[in-house]
Amino acid sequence: MFGINMKGFLNTLKEQFISNQEAYWNTGAFIIAILVCTAIVWWIFNTVIKRFEKKYRDNGLFEKNDHIFTLIRRVGHHTILILMGVACIRLFDAPIVDKIVYVFMIMVFCVLANGLASNLIPFLQKKFAARTDTRFDDMILDLFKKFSGIIIFTTGTLLALDMIGLNIMPFVAGAGIAGIAIGFAAKDTLSNLIAGILLIIDRPFEIGDRIEVWTAPVNSATWGDVVDIGLRATKIQTTDNIVIIIPNNEIMKRDIINYTTMTKEIRVRIGIGIAYDADVKKVKEIIKGVSLELGWVMRDPAPKVVVKSFGDSAVNLEARVWISRPRKRMDTISHVTDRVKEVFQEEGIEIPYPKRDIYIKKSEP
Repeated sequence: MFGINMKGFLNTLKEQFISNQEAYWNTGAFIIAILVCTAIVWWIFNTVIKRFEKKYRDNGLFEKNDHIFTLIRRVGHHTILILMGVACIRLFDAPIVDKIVYVFMIMVFCVLANGLASNLIPFLQKKFAARTDTRFDDMILDLFKKFSGIIIFTTGTLLALDMIGLNIMPFVAGAGIAGIAIGFAAKDTLSNLIAGILLIIDRPFEIGDRIEVWTAPVNSATWGDVVDIGLRATKIQTTDNIVIIIPNNEIMKRDIINYTTMTKEIRVRIGIGIAYDADVKKVKEIIKGVSLELGWVMRDPAPKVVVKSFGDSAVNLEARVWISRPRKRMDTISHVTDRVKEVFQEEGIEIPYPKRDIYIKKSEP
């Protein structure tokens, strides 16, 4: 009885093999074709990379980063192998294996993308950011370097979870709620960060520029040089050697007065009062001559003196002087004011001040 059953079982296997023989041959031929195509693509890819490396090895990005070619080869080889595996798996009805391969492919690409970013960002820092005087580029690239891995692997994990059939919407919703909570808790910091990004785009000033300071302490200098620009705040060193740290959000709310952004030539206005009986033409020539005593005062355009207004006790003049060194603005005002007073005293020209005549009338008893 056992022999009869075994004989029938073998006959059944034989019949199934004969009936499926054509399908087996087709599957085998397809696998062989995939392997041949993979070998051809592998050889073509290696040939192209060798020629590319030989041609561009001493240029730009690849000059001091030979390992980039190794990374490119690794990316290409993994891509070819993964595509070959996907093509082979498609021959069989195995959805679970198919999903696992896709997840593996996503994580491999994340690793390769992270390696590429780790090599590309330092190159951008040396090639482009180092050529600019501002530190904005360096800070942005540093942030990308620190958080690029987190962004890449987080995105890859979400894609992998979605690939295996897990619902990622709760994770996305939770991340959104957490982001809103963090945004409310650190709204001032985020506001300063956004303002810092806008400063990067607009570039209203650079490190070393002299700008007006509206938050200077009372009785201190109201302008200074930009010494540091951060994502949260900007540091300005005034002419009194006081460093004022201003949040970027406050800077973006106000008018920015930059004395050195476009040109080093600025015009200084100096107010001077003279008596009504003074010779205005002579006074103008004196003021022009005093202004030209300074080496940084420009001859073209020449200093100019105009009558600004008539005051209660003086004719108000205004000297308009162009200087080639903006940082000498206060020195120019001080020198011209002091020297004008000395020359006026020598020439007998009165600098008036408010006067009152008081008359006392004594009445008879």
